Amino acid sequence: MKLTETDRKILKSYDTVLDGLADYLGEGCEIVLHSLENLEQSVIKIVNGHHTGRRVGAPITNLALEMLDEIQKNKNQTGISYFTQNKKGEPLKSATIVIRGENDRTIGLLCINFYLNMPLADFLSVFTQGNGSGAGAQAEVFLDSSHGLLEDAVASARQAVSCNPSILPSLKNRNIIRMLYNQGIFNMKNSVDYVASQLNISKNTVYMHLRYIKEEHR
Repeated sequence: MKLTETDRKILKSYDTVLDGLADYLGEGCEIVLHSLENLEQSVIKIVNGHHTGRRVGAPITNLALEMLDEIQKNKNQTGISYFTQNKKGEPLKSATIVIRGENDRTIGLLCINFYLNMPLADFLSVFTQGNGSGAGAQAEVFLDSSHGLLEDAVASARQAVSCNPSILPSLKNRNIIRMLYNQGIFNMKNSVDYVASQLNISKNTVYMHLRYIKEEHR
Protein backbone atom coordinates (compact mmCIF):
# COMPACT_ATOMS: atom_id res chain seq x y z
CA MET A 1 0.00 0.00 0.00
CA LYS A 2 1.32 3.44 -0.95
CA LEU A 3 0.65 6.11 1.66
CA THR A 4 0.33 9.80 0.94
CA GLU A 5 2.28 12.46 2.79
CA THR A 6 -0.90 13.29 4.70
CA ASP A 7 -1.28 9.63 5.68
CA ARG A 8 2.25 9.61 7.07
CA LYS A 9 1.62 12.79 9.05
CA ILE A 10 -1.52 11.22 10.53
CA LEU A 11 0.48 8.19 11.66
CA LYS A 12 3.24 10.42 13.02
CA SER A 13 0.68 12.30 15.11
CA TYR A 14 0.08 9.11 17.10
CA ASP A 15 3.59 9.20 18.57
CA THR A 16 2.50 11.24 21.56
CA VAL A 17 -0.60 9.04 21.99
CA LEU A 18 1.64 6.00 22.48
CA ASP A 19 3.86 7.84 24.95
CA GLY A 20 0.85 9.06 26.91
CA LEU A 21 -0.78 5.63 27.05
CA ALA A 22 2.47 4.01 28.13
CA ASP A 23 2.93 6.58 30.88
CA TYR A 24 -0.62 5.96 32.09
CA LEU A 25 -0.69 2.16 31.82
CA GLY A 26 2.85 1.43 32.92
CA GLU A 27 5.54 -1.02 31.81
CA GLY A 28 3.19 -4.00 31.81
CA CYS A 29 1.61 -2.71 28.63
CA GLU A 30 3.23 -2.93 25.21
CA ILE A 31 1.90 -0.41 22.69
CA VAL A 32 2.69 -0.68 18.99
CA LEU A 33 2.03 1.60 16.03
CA HIS A 34 1.91 -0.18 12.66
CA SER A 35 2.04 1.39 9.23
CA LEU A 36 0.39 -0.70 6.52
CA GLU A 37 2.65 0.77 3.85
CA ASN A 38 5.23 -1.99 4.35
CA LEU A 39 3.99 -5.06 6.23
CA GLU A 40 7.50 -6.52 6.38
CA GLN A 41 8.62 -3.50 8.43
CA SER A 42 5.30 -2.27 9.74
CA VAL A 43 6.32 -1.25 13.28
CA ILE A 44 7.08 2.48 13.18
CA LYS A 45 6.90 3.07 16.94
CA ILE A 46 6.82 0.75 19.93
CA VAL A 47 6.80 1.39 23.66
CA ASN A 48 7.76 -1.29 26.18
CA GLY A 49 8.89 -3.55 23.38
CA HIS A 50 11.06 -5.51 25.81
CA HIS A 51 8.10 -7.84 26.37
CA THR A 52 8.36 -9.24 22.86
CA GLY A 53 11.83 -8.09 21.90
CA ARG A 54 10.40 -6.14 18.97
CA ARG A 55 11.84 -2.88 17.71
CA VAL A 56 11.01 -0.30 15.07
CA GLY A 57 11.16 -2.05 11.71
CA ALA A 58 9.70 -5.35 12.93
CA PRO A 59 7.04 -6.98 10.72
CA ILE A 60 3.33 -7.09 11.41
CA THR A 61 2.08 -10.18 13.28
CA ASN A 62 -0.24 -12.83 11.93
CA LEU A 63 -2.81 -12.00 14.61
CA ALA A 64 -2.72 -8.30 13.77
CA LEU A 65 -3.46 -9.20 10.16
CA GLU A 66 -6.36 -11.41 11.27
CA MET A 67 -7.79 -8.65 13.43
CA LEU A 68 -7.41 -6.16 10.57
CA ASP A 69 -9.27 -8.50 8.22
CA GLU A 70 -12.05 -8.96 10.76
CA ILE A 71 -12.39 -5.23 11.33
CA GLN A 72 -12.46 -4.45 7.62
CA LYS A 73 -15.34 -6.87 7.11
CA ASN A 74 -17.44 -4.54 9.23
CA LYS A 75 -16.95 -0.95 8.05
CA ASN A 76 -18.58 0.43 11.21
CA GLN A 77 -16.07 -1.31 13.46
CA THR A 78 -13.00 0.70 14.38
CA GLY A 79 -11.35 -1.71 16.76
CA ILE A 80 -11.53 -5.05 18.49
CA SER A 81 -10.32 -6.40 21.84
CA TYR A 82 -9.46 -10.02 22.58
CA PHE A 83 -7.50 -12.39 24.80
CA THR A 84 -4.42 -14.12 23.44
CA GLN A 85 -0.93 -15.25 24.46
CA ASN A 86 2.59 -14.81 23.19
CA LYS A 87 5.10 -17.51 22.24
CA LYS A 88 6.09 -17.93 25.88
CA GLY A 89 2.49 -18.72 26.76
CA GLU A 90 2.04 -15.50 28.71
CA PRO A 91 -1.61 -14.35 28.75
CA LEU A 92 -2.49 -11.04 27.14
CA LYS A 93 -5.52 -8.79 26.90
CA SER A 94 -5.07 -7.09 23.56
CA ALA A 95 -6.76 -4.46 21.43
CA THR A 96 -6.30 -3.57 17.78
CA ILE A 97 -7.54 -0.15 16.69
CA VAL A 98 -7.77 0.99 13.08
CA ILE A 99 -6.14 4.26 12.00
CA ARG A 100 -7.68 5.85 8.93
CA GLY A 101 -6.08 8.33 6.58
CA GLU A 102 -7.09 10.16 3.44
CA ASN A 103 -10.29 9.02 1.76
CA ASP A 104 -11.08 6.94 4.86
CA ARG A 105 -8.46 4.34 3.93
CA THR A 106 -7.08 2.10 6.65
CA ILE A 107 -3.42 3.14 6.87
CA GLY A 108 -2.28 1.78 10.22
CA LEU A 109 -3.03 -0.06 13.43
CA LEU A 110 -2.64 0.86 17.06
CA CYS A 111 -2.11 -2.35 19.02
CA ILE A 112 -2.17 -2.58 22.81
CA ASN A 113 -0.98 -5.72 24.60
CA PHE A 114 -1.52 -5.84 28.35
CA TYR A 115 0.38 -8.61 30.14
CA LEU A 116 -2.01 -10.31 32.55
CA ASN A 117 0.75 -12.18 34.40
CA MET A 118 2.15 -8.91 35.68
CA PRO A 119 2.54 -9.15 39.50
CA LEU A 120 -0.45 -7.60 41.23
CA ALA A 121 1.75 -5.34 43.33
CA ASP A 122 3.42 -3.96 40.18
CA PHE A 123 0.06 -3.46 38.52
CA LEU A 124 -1.37 -1.58 41.51
CA SER A 125 1.73 0.56 41.84
CA VAL A 126 1.04 2.04 38.40
CA PHE A 127 -2.21 3.49 39.73
CA THR A 128 -0.88 4.52 43.13
CA GLN A 129 -0.12 8.15 43.80
CA GLY A 130 3.55 9.03 43.63
CA ASN A 131 4.59 6.43 41.04
CA GLY A 132 3.75 8.34 37.89
CA SER A 133 5.39 11.32 36.22
CA GLY A 134 2.82 13.72 37.68
CA ALA A 135 3.62 15.94 40.63
CA GLY A 136 0.79 14.57 42.80
CA ALA A 137 -2.93 14.28 43.09
CA GLN A 138 -4.96 17.24 41.88
CA ALA A 139 -8.69 17.73 42.01
CA GLU A 140 -10.33 17.49 38.60
CA VAL A 141 -13.77 19.01 38.16
CA PHE A 142 -16.23 16.96 36.11
CA LEU A 143 -19.29 18.95 35.07
CA ASP A 144 -21.97 18.65 32.42
CA SER A 145 -21.69 22.20 31.06
CA SER A 146 -19.02 24.82 30.36
CA HIS A 147 -21.00 27.36 32.40
CA GLY A 148 -20.75 25.06 35.39
CA LEU A 149 -16.98 24.91 34.91
CA LEU A 150 -16.79 28.73 34.87
CA GLU A 151 -18.91 28.98 38.00
CA ASP A 152 -16.79 26.47 39.88
CA ALA A 153 -13.48 27.98 38.76
CA VAL A 154 -14.42 31.53 39.72
CA ALA A 155 -15.88 30.45 43.08
CA SER A 156 -12.75 28.42 43.89
CA ALA A 157 -10.40 31.26 42.90
CA ARG A 158 -12.34 33.80 44.96
CA GLN A 159 -12.28 31.48 47.95
CA ALA A 160 -8.53 30.88 47.66
CA VAL A 161 -7.74 34.60 47.37
CA SER A 162 -10.10 35.65 50.17
CA CYS A 163 -8.43 33.13 52.51
CA ASN A 164 -4.98 34.53 51.82
CA PRO A 165 -4.37 37.47 54.20
CA SER A 166 -1.12 38.37 52.44
CA ILE A 167 -2.98 39.60 49.36
CA LEU A 168 -3.90 43.28 49.54
CA PRO A 169 -7.58 44.12 48.91
CA SER A 170 -6.57 46.22 45.91
CA LEU A 171 -4.89 43.19 44.32
CA LYS A 172 -7.53 40.54 45.02
CA ASN A 173 -9.22 40.78 41.61
CA ARG A 174 -5.89 40.60 39.79
CA ASN A 175 -4.91 37.51 41.75
CA ILE A 176 -8.27 35.87 41.06
CA ILE A 177 -7.84 36.59 37.36
CA ARG A 178 -4.26 35.31 37.49
CA MET A 179 -5.45 32.01 38.97
CA LEU A 180 -8.13 31.68 36.30
CA TYR A 181 -5.61 32.54 33.57
CA ASN A 182 -3.19 29.88 34.81
CA GLN A 183 -6.03 27.34 34.71
CA GLY A 184 -6.78 28.19 31.06
CA ILE A 185 -10.26 29.46 31.89
CA PHE A 186 -9.97 32.42 29.52
CA ASN A 187 -9.75 30.05 26.57
CA MET A 188 -13.45 29.36 27.08
CA LYS A 189 -16.18 31.27 25.30
CA ASN A 190 -17.75 34.18 27.22
CA SER A 191 -15.31 33.71 30.11
CA VAL A 192 -14.34 37.39 30.24
CA ASP A 193 -18.00 38.46 30.41
CA TYR A 194 -18.72 36.00 33.20
CA VAL A 195 -15.65 36.87 35.26
CA ALA A 196 -16.38 40.58 34.93
CA SER A 197 -19.95 40.11 36.14
CA GLN A 198 -18.89 37.97 39.11
CA LEU A 199 -16.17 40.40 40.22
CA ASN A 200 -18.36 43.46 39.59
CA ILE A 201 -15.83 45.02 37.25
CA SER A 202 -15.90 45.93 33.59
CA LYS A 203 -14.67 43.71 30.77
CA ASN A 204 -12.02 46.32 30.02
CA THR A 205 -10.69 45.94 33.56
CA VAL A 206 -10.49 42.17 33.10
CA TYR A 207 -8.56 42.69 29.85
CA MET A 208 -6.26 45.17 31.61
CA HIS A 209 -5.42 42.58 34.26
CA LEU A 210 -4.90 39.94 31.59
CA ARG A 211 -2.45 42.16 29.70
CA TYR A 212 -0.51 42.71 32.93
CA ILE A 213 -0.45 38.97 33.69
CA LYS A 214 0.66 38.07 30.16
CA GLU A 215 3.52 40.54 30.48
CA GLU A 216 4.59 38.71 33.63
CA HIS A 217 4.85 35.47 31.65
CA ARG A 218 7.14 36.89 29.00
